[in-house]
Amino acid sequence: MNVGGQELILILLIILVLFGARKLPELARGMGQAIREFQKAKDEFSDELHSAGDTDVAKTDVRPAPSAVPRLDDAARREDRHAEAGRSAAAAKADQA
Repeated sequence: MNVGGQELILILLIILVLFGARKLPELARGMGQAIREFQKAKDEFSDELHSAGDTDVAKTDVRPAPSAVPRLDDAARREDRHAEAGRSAAAAKADQA
């Protein structure tokens, strides 16, 4: 939005007619205070973001979580372990008898 010189003068004249000459200094003062408060809040927020970004949390090594779904070879290994345990138990019973 490009506002040229003529448009700016027209806007100022409309404001002068609407609010009157006595209210203009008061309006300008309030507008200046609002702009200062906005810039102060913006600077505080920016400083807070920068200080939060400087922590070691941002530098930690992030690794993907291991897969929760077991792979087929994992399932086969478990079955082999269970089968060996069953054979060992059967052999132990046979030795006792």
